[in-house]
Order: sequence, then C-alpha cells, then structure tokens
Amino acid sequence: MNTKRFICVAICIVMLATSFVALAACNGENITTSDTLYAKKVRGLSKDFILGMDASSVISLENSGVKYYNFDGNEEDVFKILADNGINTIRVRVWNKPYSGSDPSTEKWFGGGNCDINTALAIGKRATQYGMGLMVDFHYSDFWADPNKQMAPVEWAGMDIDEKSEALYEYTKESLEKLKDAGVNVTLVQVGNETNGQLCGEKATSSWFNVAYLMANGCRAVKEVYPNALRVLHFTNPEKVDNYAEYASKLDYYKVDYDVFASSYYPYWHGTLENLSNVLGNIAKKYGKKVMVAETSYAFTDEDSDFYGNTIGAGQMQHYPFTVQGQANCVRDVIDTIAHTKNGIGVCYWEGTWISVGGSSWEENRALWEKYGSGWASSYSAAYDPGDAGKYYGGCAVDNQAFFDSTGHPLESLKIFGLIRQGNKIEVKTDAVEDTTLMCDLNGSINLPTKVNAIMTDDSRREIDVTWNITESDLTRMKNNGVAKYTFTGIAGGLTANIYISMVEFNFLSNYSFEDDSTKTEIPTGWNVTANKPADELYVIKNDNDALTGSNSFHFWTSSPNSINFDLEQELTNLEAGTYKFSISIMGGDGGTVNIYSYVKINGVIVYKMEGFGLNGWQNWDTKVLENIQYNGTDKIVVGIHVECTGSGGGAWGNIDDALFNSVA
Repeated sequence: MNTKRFICVAICIVMLATSFVALAACNGENITTSDTLYAKKVRGLSKDFILGMDASSVISLENSGVKYYNFDGNEEDVFKILADNGINTIRVRVWNKPYSGSDPSTEKWFGGGNCDINTALAIGKRATQYGMGLMVDFHYSDFWADPNKQMAPVEWAGMDIDEKSEALYEYTKESLEKLKDAGVNVTLVQVGNETNGQLCGEKATSSWFNVAYLMANGCRAVKEVYPNALRVLHFTNPEKVDNYAEYASKLDYYKVDYDVFASSYYPYWHGTLENLSNVLGNIAKKYGKKVMVAETSYAFTDEDSDFYGNTIGAGQMQHYPFTVQGQANCVRDVIDTIAHTKNGIGVCYWEGTWISVGGSSWEENRALWEKYGSGWASSYSAAYDPGDAGKYYGGCAVDNQAFFDSTGHPLESLKIFGLIRQGNKIEVKTDAVEDTTLMCDLNGSINLPTKVNAIMTDDSRREIDVTWNITESDLTRMKNNGVAKYTFTGIAGGLTANIYISMVEFNFLSNYSFEDDSTKTEIPTGWNVTANKPADELYVIKNDNDALTGSNSFHFWTSSPNSINFDLEQELTNLEAGTYKFSISIMGGDGGTVNIYSYVKINGVIVYKMEGFGLNGWQNWDTKVLENIQYNGTDKIVVGIHVECTGSGGGAWGNIDDALFNSVA
C-alpha cells in the first residue's frame, strides 16, 4: 500500500469512528470513560431505567456564589454536567410557603434551598433543556417533612379533613399547571415525602383514612395535569418490614390510585440491600405496583468542608469505605438491586450537588446561608419549626456525600451512572484499609496484628501486611497507665491504617463491650434483654463516636414518651468465691424523669444496687461502680442495668457500654 493510499484509509477510519460517537450522542447515549474508577456492569439495565439526582438546592447555592465545573475543568451548567454523566431525571422538593409572613420578597426564607414551586420551575426548565425528566416531590408542608415530622402548612392549619384534602388537590393541580405551562417535562410526582403513616398533619394512628384521602386527592390532581406522569408514594425505613407491608395494605384497602411505591434507602440506617429488594419485591408482586428508591446517598469522605457538622462522619461507615470509589460502588449496588427487583424502575440520589458555599469561615458561610437559604435551615425557620430547625439551623450536613468537591469540581464517582451500562473493569487496587480494634488485658501481653483487611476498588477484601507506628515505649506506657484507650497508625498497601487499642482489667463478663455482635443485634451475645415497654430502637450499633471503647455499644431510642423501660443483664458462671466490683457506663439525652440503676442479683434477688445514673448528653458518659460484692462461689449471680425514662417532650435516647465485673484483691 503506498503512502497516499494509507493516509486516505486512516482518515476514513477516524471519520467513521467520529461518526459513531456523534450518532451515539444524538441518540442520547453519552460515552462515559474513566481511567481510575472501577465499575461493574449492571446487567439488564433498561434504557428508561430512572437514574435520578435530587438537585433541590442548586439555585440557592448558585445565588451564594457556587460554580460547577465539568471534567475538563470548564465552568458549566450543573444540569448539563449531570446529563452528560448519565443522569436522566432531576428530583426537586416543593414546600408550600417556606418563608415567614405572607410576602416572599421580605427574604425571611427558611433555607434548605428555599424550595417553593417557583424554585422547582426554574430547576425544571433547566432539566428539560438538557433532556431530563423532572420528579416533583411535594412535601405538603412549609418546610422539611420526614418520618417524624409531617407538619401541615400554616395556611392549612385548623382545616378539617375535607377542607385540607381539597386544598391539597388545588395546590397540587395549580403547581403542576405552572410547570406544564412552562413546558417542563414532569415524569414523576411524589404525593408526600417519607410519609410513614403521616401526611400533612394527619396521622394513621388516629385515622388511616385521612392519610389515604389526602394521598388519593394528590394523585387525582397529578393525573389531571400530567396524565402520563407516574404518581409516587414515598416511605422510609424498609428495615421495618411489617411497617411497609402495612402501608401497602392500607393503600390497597382505601383504593388509593397510585403507580409507584418508593422507598428511601440509606445504608447507614436502613438494613441490607437483600431486605430492601425482598420488601419492595413483595409489594410489587402482591399489588402490581412499580417500585423504586427515591432517596439514597453515601459519603466519599468523613471530612467536613463548610464549618457545619455532617450527618455522617467517622465511625459510621457501612461496608463501603468513605472514598470516591466506595461511594460509586455503593450507588452501583443500589441500582443493581432495584434493577433486579420485580417492577423496579429506578434510583434517585439525594442532593448530590449540595456542596459548601465556599466561605473561609463559619461566619462567612452563615451570612450566605441566611441570605440565600443555601444551608439546611436558616434562623427564620424558627417561625415555623421552633423545636428543630429553629434551634439547629446552619449549613449543609451532606457536603461529604455530594458528587462534587467543595470547589464545584466533579468527583470521578459521578461517572458511575454512565459506566454501569457498559462496565469499566480496570486494574484492581487497594482503595482503603479497614480500622483495627484491639482489646488487651492490663495483666496480659499486647499482641499486635501483622495483617489488616484491605478494601479493594472492586469492593473485594484482602489481607495485607501492616507496619504499625508503635514503639516499645508506647507498649510500656499502655501497660503502666491503667485502663485507657489509645489510637495509633500504621502503613498498609501504601495507605494509612488505624488501630484502636483499649487497655482493660480482666473482665469476667463475656462480650462486655458488645463487640461480638453485628449492628442491630437485638439480643447481644451472652446477654438477656427484657423490654418492659416497646421502644423504637433497642439493639447493638457500630459507631466509634457512640462507644466508650471499641466500636459497638447497646443503643436505645424512642419517639414516644414513657416507652423506654428495659433491663439488660448477664448471668456469670464458673465464678469463684471472692470479692468483686461491677461497673457499667451509660450516656444519652432527652430522658425526662429517669430511673436508671445497676444491680447484682443473687438467686434472683437484687442484693446490690447502684442508683443515680443520669443521661447527661452525647459522649458524656456516666460510669458508676458497685463495690465490695461478696460472692460464695455457688449461688446464681446475675448483673445488669435497669433503664427507665419518661422522655423529655417525647422519647429518650442513649447508649450503654463497658460492663465490667472485676475481682478485688
């Protein structure tokens, strides 16, 4: 082949390849590539599967000075960036009147993105411009609605159920008509947000009919304005299987005409993906409904970027590491789960664009949060929600779960929405190193592990060698300084490894710090739990920040008054005669009137008792010691703690850790 002919053939090949790329782009199939992000293909993912992103705060953030950049480093409309990386649906929340007074021009907005229908309209236009559908999330509240808070808008307060249902219908219809008149492509509409048996001030505990009546009227309005849009009912806490079964059953009983049963799924709180699939799949099978995840997210770091604490931080990792790859793997697995669940239609990530406003101090950021509503709540929200938002207003609590860094540049994990359609199996590398927890007897030896578990980019685990930065003087200090907790680092696979060493006295109690149990274990190994009244949460949790030593503790929480009343106890066996002491630690809050005491039972009778425990706040542990316990070596001996709280304005919460039963020389 002569040189000229070779050049012509090469040019033709390049032109042909370019044509294929252009054709794919015209068909809406963006070509996503990455040299660093591992992505396992989601098989059988339909072209119309919803890959959504809640971007409700974007307008407030942009007003605060936030800019977004594409992967080439150029400033660009964030909605185009999302569309270019596989997102096909934008979700936006809508509050009725998220501002104090009757005039929105006063700028006394509640924050959280200042998400009224006009904000939704602005976002909807931009989503439509870039070929994405809009998922409208009506909260039917003037501010945040969630499982524990479903407050009616101020203008609807005092209405009876017929008046409120008509108001909800008219409001939904008028709001959607605004979007339709502007040409916004609304594809899904949520009638309520995380409505666990509550909606707009109505509670199923009083009347399921009222809740269903409101939902039915909202769905009716959607059908009239956007007949092709899917009508979505949204719930949360899929780990409470019976609750989901009840919600679906009640909706069927009251003949609510809707299309999609949606769930939130946050790995930190909501159980396993297998359970999620089973719960939603059963509803799809029994009632013929479509199912989806309306909210999910995962942290790419445990660091904060806006001087306002995050909801999720150190010690709250669930399976996936807090890395960019870990975030991507989590999202991929949620999508894969729903894609292979009966009638599963999509997954929406929650607020992946909500980042820091970028001030250099809390004071600078606060001025922006207050003026533009770019924090989760402003001080003005006290006019509507004085007990929560009005107390704890501030910045973004999820900036470490976004898909952009604090400067507005995209993380590689954003590409997961495009990569999962074809997969991206690159070289597997070490992504993170799991923390190591070690407990050592003060009278024994300290044997440091030589290997640690590494989390790989493909989400597999491997043991790798570790070198600890611990000297002989460190070991001597730990042996001589009594009961204490130490933190050291090491190097494994080129990454930092953490080890948490707790020095303890020999303890005759098994599983004294609940480290033998997985999270949400209701009956800890070696222990007995007697729930005298039903609490919402009574189980072991894994969170370094909620543990006195180690990572686990026994957790209690309830949203209802007078429902914390339980005993946690353990029988000691093969105990020699002698003198002993028993100590146990508790922390918590919102206890109201408390009756908390530790005890020792001999042959079923409380012989030793220590009263006066208090719930004094987070990480403010109250530890008390029962001294001079005499035991004869033959009687049945049981130790425990009794916890009883009225609750301060509602339920109470707390954690128990480090039950120690030691001999006294």
